[in-house]
Amino acid sequence: MTTSTPSFSTSSDALEAQFGRRVAARLASGSEQLTHDIGERLRVARQQAVGQRKLAAQLHAAPVVVLNGRSATLGLGGRWWTRIGSVVPLIALAAGLITISVMQDEDRANDLAEVDSALLTGDLPPAAYTDPGFAQFLKADNSAPR
Repeated sequence: MTTSTPSFSTSSDALEAQFGRRVAARLASGSEQLTHDIGERLRVARQQAVGQRKLAAQLHAAPVVVLNGRSATLGLGGRWWTRIGSVVPLIALAAGLITISVMQDEDRANDLAEVDSALLTGDLPPAAYTDPGFAQFLKADNSAPR
């Protein structure tokens, strides 16, 4: 036994549809008092509005405004900006990853250079660091209390 709870979008859609039916009924009741010419012009305008709305929904473009039979998009519009908008973050991400990699490589090189300079300028010869006895001496010296 499954029960489904109505989601917010479903109830919102139902309320929107109910509102649309009420507005359409109100407009239809008022259109009986209009002359035939004005009624036909309103019918054609409604058909154009519905057609433009369907076209905008299909293209996922900016909303369309119809002025004197011409359509104009709001904003800078269209798929071109959408494609640029989806590519720019990818370019920024790639640039950030490359920058992080270069900085880490420089940090590693600086750390190695510091160790090398400490070895070469220190009091001990480099061969002393490879002597196993010297490693034991360093461990014993670090663990002894001072």
